[in-house]
Amino acid sequence: MASRVEAGMQLALPVDYAGVSMAMTRALIDHGAGDLDLFCVPTGGLQVDQLVGAGLVRSVETSAVSLGEAGGAPRFNQAVGEGRIALKDATCPAIHAALMAAQKGNPFQPLRGIVGSDILRFRPDWRVIDNPFAGGEDPIVLIPAVRPDIALFHAPMADRHGNVWIGRRRELAAMAYAAEQTLVTVERIVDENLLGSEMSAAGTLPALYVTEIAVAPRGAWPYGLWGEYATDTAEILRYAKAARTPEGFAEYMAGPADRKHRELA
Repeated sequence: MASRVEAGMQLALPVDYAGVSMAMTRALIDHGAGDLDLFCVPTGGLQVDQLVGAGLVRSVETSAVSLGEAGGAPRFNQAVGEGRIALKDATCPAIHAALMAAQKGNPFQPLRGIVGSDILRFRPDWRVIDNPFAGGEDPIVLIPAVRPDIALFHAPMADRHGNVWIGRRRELAAMAYAAEQTLVTVERIVDENLLGSEMSAAGTLPALYVTEIAVAPRGAWPYGLWGEYATDTAEILRYAKAARTPEGFAEYMAGPADRKHRELA
């Protein structure tokens, strides 16, 4: 499945609690397609840090990148500090607005909350105009639509029709609606039609928006997955300590913990 990712593509990646496909992270590193532009929905963490550390990333657009309780993202922080990757500062509402515009087929989405903030000085692609419906001066920001080449995430289950259950994680649906392709790893495949039951249909992403599915048990590890398993905080702390240096990062990534899902390449 990782072979669908080509050099220079833009990847939409979810926040750490929404179903991060760490299984695909390792497969992508093995695959080796570089110059990737990462679009974090709306923040990034371990997945972003590992892709940056592997030298595959050209730019990151995000509201934040961190390892949560484990502190800063060491490979990301060093790469930004040394100017090896481009950083596009955003806000959580702006990230979601960009996806919403793409989902609706609009070239942009208006957003008011960042008017007057310093972030506008660093985003010349965001335009400030006067509200055309106001009688006087009424500035509003236009956020351009973002249409990622690939949306990538992990979910608890899919059915044999290609529908994927995402529960309340509506950001995953927004990613899929906006992207050209959607690649999903899941814990399991079920026989029942997830759209056929009132109990599951509302939380199901239809197969229409899904390009490919692969089974990867515990595919979010060391992150947790809602309703399935908890985050392995000790493992994330171990990574954070190891990845403080390029040598420590390389040693960690070569270890047995990262050989679980390489068949996804």
